[in-house]
Amino acid sequence: MAPSMAAAQPLPSSKTESYVDNKRKDDIRTANIKAARSVADAVRTSLGPKGMDKMISTATGDVIITNDGATILNKMEVLQPAAKMLVELSKSQDVVAGDGTTTVVVIAGAFLKQCQTLLHSGIHPTVVSDSLNKVAVKAVEVVTAMAVPVELSDRVSLVKSASTSLNSKVVSQYSSLLAPLAVDSVLSVVDPAKPDLVDLKDVRIVKKLGGTVDDTELVKGLVFDKKVSHAAGGPARVENAKIAVIQFQISPPKTDIEQSIVVSDYTQMDRILKEERSYILSMIKKIKATGCNVLLIQKSILRDAVTDLSLHYLAKAKILVVKDVERDDIEFVTKTLNCLPIANIEHFRAEKLGYADVVEEVSVGDGKVVKITGIKDMGRTTTVLVRGSNQLVLDEAERSLHDALCVVRCLVNKKFLIAGGGAPEIELSRQLSAWSKVLHGMESFCVKSFAEALEVVPYTLAENAGLNPITIVTELRNRHAQGEINAGINVRKGQITNILEENVVQPLLVSTSAITLAAECVRMILKIDDIVTVR
Repeated sequence: MAPSMAAAQPLPSSKTESYVDNKRKDDIRTANIKAARSVADAVRTSLGPKGMDKMISTATGDVIITNDGATILNKMEVLQPAAKMLVELSKSQDVVAGDGTTTVVVIAGAFLKQCQTLLHSGIHPTVVSDSLNKVAVKAVEVVTAMAVPVELSDRVSLVKSASTSLNSKVVSQYSSLLAPLAVDSVLSVVDPAKPDLVDLKDVRIVKKLGGTVDDTELVKGLVFDKKVSHAAGGPARVENAKIAVIQFQISPPKTDIEQSIVVSDYTQMDRILKEERSYILSMIKKIKATGCNVLLIQKSILRDAVTDLSLHYLAKAKILVVKDVERDDIEFVTKTLNCLPIANIEHFRAEKLGYADVVEEVSVGDGKVVKITGIKDMGRTTTVLVRGSNQLVLDEAERSLHDALCVVRCLVNKKFLIAGGGAPEIELSRQLSAWSKVLHGMESFCVKSFAEALEVVPYTLAENAGLNPITIVTELRNRHAQGEINAGINVRKGQITNILEENVVQPLLVSTSAITLAAECVRMILKIDDIVTVR
């Protein structure tokens, strides 16, 4: 019996073989690519000056009209994990460059389309991924070689670049106003000690309904989108202002625990009111003693920042009060006023105050704002008061202005401009195709495919402008083959011109980061061969 049992068992082979089901891996990869491409196709129609806008209806019933790629993708409820990566890709481009958020997704979608073809041809995902990495590195070199250096003193070039980013927005007709405003805002906050760094937190955008976008203005000072608290007849305008930013409340203290106090006697009631009055009065006397005549009070969640009684005494002392200053704004306010926030009445000192020529309440549109101008030793900050006839226009004006500010910031960080209008993408496609002929094997085939993918930008620009994309892209290829590296699509004239002479320019950083980030995202999607759901 024993010999027959031994014969039934297979002999151990010298080479171990195991069956691997690649079908599932291919299906996962295909599903991921399809989902990500569908996201790219959703925003593709909004690329360029003649691109369409999207109307987004949120769960709360709000309506947003925009063609900003990052905003559209951010508001979309994307459930598929790979498709979510394209949403994150758009956010990354928004952080790095601020503009080109639609372009980066469209390029990623084109790369994914080529990946799908290459995978179906039997090329291994790792080979495709490595080739795409080489394409991204080479593309950055080619685009950098095309770039034209720009100086920050050349204000005209900066305005041209900001105008190009605004031309594709809903508020494009106001680009002649918003572009110079964006340039002046950024240049006013550049620190000479760190000329290559700009923090856009130093540029504050305040939105106010009423009027039109034409009424948007740059304010050298501070603007608060709220009224002065003059319930007790306090001043609404103060000259030679001495301003204090306080983080404590001018109201009677409360107990640490929630409790009720029952007062059964009038004398006890009088005593409580008398204590409250003397407590508030002593605080206001200390404030007045420093010469302070404007109070900016931080919003409080513990108890009322001011009461009717304290407002009455402040009005008697001729102190202008602006309450409910947001906690997040305190840093910006103190930096602008060049003062220190005061956390306790005991620390109230004259040296902690800020000084300004005028603090006044001004009627703007449907409401009022408080303006502080003529600030002494003002910090490197600026405020933009954006106006709009309705909430949709106002929100889109803010988003568009943010993109323009980011474009100018890019030029401060990396002082190079390149042509727009699809010119860099078609030149990349031409040079990468030529480079692929030098390479060997599968790599050459992959690079050629990705070079073709970059033509998606000029193709989409022509398509969205109602032109014949095949004719336009073919003509564009011919012009670039003849050495016209700045030939691009002039959407307004509906023909191909030297786009650099037409003042359609963009920062180098926008293009380089778009290609690099798109390639990184696509490589990550390619490397995924299974999705594991953890409950």
